[in-house]
Amino acid sequence: MKVIQQPLLIQKELIALKNTGKRIGLIPTMGNLHKGHLSLFQLAQSNCDVLVGSIFVNPMQFGANEDLDKYPRTLENDIKKLTELGVDYLFTPTEEIIYPIGTKTNTSVEVNRLTSRLCGYSRPEHFRGVATVVNILFNILQPDVVVFGKKDYQQYLILSAMVKDLFLPIEIIGGDIVREENGLAMSSRNKFLTEQQKEEASSLRKILLNSAKEIEDGILNFERIKQRAIEQLKRRKFKVDYLEICNKTTLEDANKEDKELLIACAAWLGKPRLLDNIEVSI
Repeated sequence: MKVIQQPLLIQKELIALKNTGKRIGLIPTMGNLHKGHLSLFQLAQSNCDVLVGSIFVNPMQFGANEDLDKYPRTLENDIKKLTELGVDYLFTPTEEIIYPIGTKTNTSVEVNRLTSRLCGYSRPEHFRGVATVVNILFNILQPDVVVFGKKDYQQYLILSAMVKDLFLPIEIIGGDIVREENGLAMSSRNKFLTEQQKEEASSLRKILLNSAKEIEDGILNFERIKQRAIEQLKRRKFKVDYLEICNKTTLEDANKEDKELLIACAAWLGKPRLLDNIEVSI
């Protein structure tokens, strides 16, 4: 695996490969890789000829009082995992390379829909930071196919919308959530949970599953289902940021005419903010 920090160098090599007919696959990450990340690389491997990863902890998507400085950085271990997996290239830029004039004055990209709900309520600048850095990575690395995990389903939808709106010649694939044995969605932030909290965190998945079963059984009082789930989370010491039942495509509140739904939740348990969701078909 080639580990390259300079944008023009890796861009030159990847464009040369594209010109020979090779299909470039990309997995953008912030590092601290776990089985969830690796599953995305494996999914991309079957859809490309040259597999590229990127590791960049993006300051532009962290708000005030969020965990930018504490975000785990494990580059040496990440390189070992990706080498064993057979990844061809790894792009590891610095903040100065990506934002040479700073995050406040750098050109930014904003998707003008899907961003005001769910995580957008409490993290109003987050998705602008995500869309900006991903667009920069797309321009540097020139991928033909990109895989995003669906644990952050809203992010997956937003970046898919960006690709569509900007006519980028990129195929977006969503990778399914990978879970711990107890059902907790894998996350780099899980390491901040104590062993007891990890076990308690498994109830998030169970509560979402119970809500999904009610809907599948024909109970369509979404507000009542939502409030009952929030109360159950609070009793288990979660601090709920949001729990919403929404249209899977628009993220607007679900109504009785919708057939494809998303139950999405973000909640703190101790220090970590945990994300999870379930797709529901009626």
